[in-house]
Amino acid sequence: MDPIDIVNTVLSSINKQKPVIALHEPFFNGREWEYVKDCLDTGWVSSVGQYVNRFEQALQEYTGVKHAIAVVNGTAALHVCLELCGVQENDEVLLPALTFVATANAVSYCGATPHFVDIDPLTLGVDAERLEGYLDEHTIVKNGKCFNKQTQRRIRALVAVHTFGHPVDLDPLLAVCEDYGITLIEDAAESLGSFYKGRHTGNFGVINALSFNGNKIITSGGGGAVLTNDDALAKNVRHITTTAKLPHAWEFVHDQVAYNYRMPNLNAALGLSQLEQIDSFLEHKRALANTYLANFKDSFNATQGVHVFKEPAYARSNYWLNVLSLDGAGMEYRDVVLETFHDHGLQARPVWRLLHKLPMYRDSPRMPLVMSEQIEASVICLPSSVNLCPS
Repeated sequence: MDPIDIVNTVLSSINKQKPVIALHEPFFNGREWEYVKDCLDTGWVSSVGQYVNRFEQALQEYTGVKHAIAVVNGTAALHVCLELCGVQENDEVLLPALTFVATANAVSYCGATPHFVDIDPLTLGVDAERLEGYLDEHTIVKNGKCFNKQTQRRIRALVAVHTFGHPVDLDPLLAVCEDYGITLIEDAAESLGSFYKGRHTGNFGVINALSFNGNKIITSGGGGAVLTNDDALAKNVRHITTTAKLPHAWEFVHDQVAYNYRMPNLNAALGLSQLEQIDSFLEHKRALANTYLANFKDSFNATQGVHVFKEPAYARSNYWLNVLSLDGAGMEYRDVVLETFHDHGLQARPVWRLLHKLPMYRDSPRMPLVMSEQIEASVICLPSSVNLCPS
C-alpha cells in the first residue's frame, strides 16, 4: 500500500472543486433562504411556530415513525430517550466503545454508567452474538431485570448505534434485549435515510434519537429529534422537553424538573427544506459510495489490503460517511496515510477514539473490545459530502 496511490484513488473518485475538501459539509440547494426568511419576517424564530410542526410531520411521514419530536440537538434527544426509559443513577447502559462521545455523555447525564461492548466488523455496530455470550457470563437476570454480577448495578438499556449510517443488525439485538430484560434504544443520529430490512431506522427501539448537526445527512444547524411509536412516551417527550409547563393561556406552572430542549422554529425551517431534498441527497451519496467502491476495487487487489466498507446485505444505508479500511495495518501506518491526505487538501479523519480510552470513562465496565481496537487502528473516514459525486 502506498499512501500516494490511496490519495490518488480518492481524488479520482470525487469532484474536487476546492483546494481543501471537508470530511462532510452541508449542501443548500432548496428553499432554505425562503423558509428562514419567512421566520425572520414574521418574528417566529423561537421554539414554537409552523416550521416546527411541519418538520415533525415530514419526519413522521418519511421515517414511518408515529411520533417525531424536534429538539435542540441529538445529544438532548438521546438524553430524553434514556430518561424516559427509566435510566437513573447507579444503572448501567450498554453501548459500543466505537461511537461519538455524546452517546456515553447522555448516559452520564442520567447519573448512570456506560458499559462498553464490542462491535461486528460487518456492520460496525454492536455484535449481538458476542454480547449475548458476555451477558450470559457476567450478568444475572432476577424477576426480568438484568444485573451486573460484579457491580451489582442494574443494566437498564442498550443503545444500538447505526455507525456511519449503516444499520446495525437489529433483530438479534432485540432478541438479546428481550431475553435479558433490557430496553433497546436506537442512536440513529447518523442514519436518517437508512433502512433495516425495508423499514427505516428509529422504528425498532422503544424510543430513539436523530441528529441534524451541520455534518449530518440533512442539517437544521443544531437540532435533533426523538422518534417513538409509543403514544404515552411521545406525550412525555413533548412535556419534559418544554420545561414541563402545564398548558395555560398566561400562567407559568411546571410540574416537574425538566428541560428547555425544544427545537426553535428558525432551525426547523432550515431542517424542513433540507428534508425536502433528502431523496436527491441520498442518490448523490450512493453514487459517491459506489464510485469509491469501484475505484478501490479496480486499483487495489486483495493482497494490498485496502477496501471501502459496504452496506450490510440486509440494509440500505445512507452512506453518511464512507470508510476506508487499511486491513492489517496499525495506527502508525494509518497516521501516515492521514498525513498524506491532509497534505493533499483532503480532510479525512480516523474513527473516534474508543470511549474507554477517554479519561472520564477509563474505569467504566467493558467487555473485551478486540474488534473495536482493530477498527480504531486501521480505519479512515473519507470525504463524503453530497456535492462530491462526480458530475
